[in-house]
Amino acid sequence: MGTVSTTYDDILACARSLIVAGGYNGFSYADIAKVVGIRNASIHHHFPAKADLVRVLVARYREEAAAGLAALAQHVGDPAGQLRAYLGYWQGCIADDSAPICVCALLASQIPVLPAEVAGEVQGHFRMLSGWLADVLERGARDGSLRLTGGAGAEAELVIATVHGAMLSARAHGDAALFGAITRPLLERLIIQA
Repeated sequence: MGTVSTTYDDILACARSLIVAGGYNGFSYADIAKVVGIRNASIHHHFPAKADLVRVLVARYREEAAAGLAALAQHVGDPAGQLRAYLGYWQGCIADDSAPICVCALLASQIPVLPAEVAGEVQGHFRMLSGWLADVLERGARDGSLRLTGGAGAEAELVIATVHGAMLSARAHGDAALFGAITRPLLERLIIQA
C-alpha cells in the first residue's frame, strides 16, 4: 500500500471534525472543500460519495482505536489499570477538547439514517470495544482486581454506556468535569482496592 496523499488525509480530518460538530448530515462536500481549500471534484476523486468518505473515516477510526487499546494493554499490564487508563484517556480528550466525543458513539445515535456500509463500520467498532472491555473485565475478575456484578459481556456494555453517556452529559452541560463525576462511581464499583 502506497503513501496516502496529504489531501486525502486533510479531507478525512476535516470530515471527522465536521461530524463531531454536526453529525453525519451536518456537513457537505462544499463544507470540506471550503475548509481544506480544494474543489468538490477533488473530494469526489478520493471519495465518490459521502458514504464512501464516512465509511473510510470510521474504518480508520476503528484501526486507531484498536491500536490504542493494544498499546494500552502492552503498557498497562493489570486489568484495573487498563480500565482506569481507558476512562482516563477519554477524560483527557474531553477536558482538552481534542476529542470531545467518540465519533462512533455520535454516529451510533444516527444509525437509522446512516448508509448500511457506514452503520456496519460503526457496529464493528462497538463489537471490537465490547470484546476488549469484556476481556479486560474477565481477566480482572479472575485475578481479583475487579468486581463484576454480572457477566463480563454485560458489564462491558455497562461501561460503554456509562462512558458514552458521560460524554453526552459533559457535552450537553458544557462541563468537561462531569465526565469524571459520572464515570468515577463506575470505577469505584468495579475496582477492588488493595
